[in-house]
Amino acid sequence: MTTVTVLADPPVEGFVLQDLAGGIVDDAEAAELYEAMLLDVCRAVEISGAELLVNYRPSEQVPDGVDPETAVREPVTEALESPGNARFEVQVGSTFAGRVGNTVTHLLDREDVATVAAVEPTAALLNRQLIDSAAMKLRSSGVVLGPAAGGRVYYAGFGEPIDFEDSYATPTVETIGERAGDAGLDVDFLPPSAVLETRADLETIVPLLRARNRAGRVVPVRTTAFLDDLGIRVIDDEGSATVVRETDRS
Repeated sequence: MTTVTVLADPPVEGFVLQDLAGGIVDDAEAAELYEAMLLDVCRAVEISGAELLVNYRPSEQVPDGVDPETAVREPVTEALESPGNARFEVQVGSTFAGRVGNTVTHLLDREDVATVAAVEPTAALLNRQLIDSAAMKLRSSGVVLGPAAGGRVYYAGFGEPIDFEDSYATPTVETIGERAGDAGLDVDFLPPSAVLETRADLETIVPLLRARNRAGRVVPVRTTAFLDDLGIRVIDDEGSATVVRETDRS
C-alpha cells in the first residue's frame, strides 16, 4: 500500500494561492478555493487503495494567530468518510523540498513503508484512478512522476529515497527525474494533468472541469462547485482564451 502524503498549508486568507489571489479572486476566495481542493484531494486518496497522511506546516511557518493543525485537521476530518484512518503529522524542514524529503525518507527508512507519494492540494484533478495507477507503477519503478504544465509535477512517488535537496527546482519533473537517475532508479510517468496555482492554470482547469461535469465524468466536486459558484469561465476573446468572472458573490 502506498502512503500518499498531502502537504497542506492552512487555508487562511493571504497565505495560500498567492499567485492567483488579488486578481480574478480575492484573498478570502483563494483561501476557500484552496480548502476545496485540499478536501477533494484528501477524499481522492481516501477512496483509493492508499493510506492518507496529511502533513501540516509547523506553527513558526504560518501567520501569527493561526493554529496550522486545527486549520487543516478540522475541515479534512469533516470531509472524510473514515477520518480515523487518516494520519495528521507536522512537516519538518525549512523548504518545500526539504519537507517532502524528510517525510518520504522517514516513512521509507524508519517506518518500513513500501512506497510513498507526495502531493499538494493544488493537484486538483488527482483521482482514485491516477493514485492506484501510480501505485502499480511503483511496484516496478523507483520513482513515478505525474507531470504538469511548466515542468511542474502533480504527483511524485518514491520506492527509494533520492537526494531531495533543491529537488523541486524548476523544471521539477526534470530535476526529480535527474535525481532518480543519479540514485540508479528507474522512472515511470503518469499521464499529464493540471495543477491550479495561477490564473493561467484556470485556462486549462475550468474548461476541463466543465466538460467532464457535463459529460457525467468524475470531477473534484468541491472545487468544481466553488469555481462554478464564482462564475469563473474561459471565453474566446478574439482568438485567445481569456478567463473571466461572470457573476459576483453576494
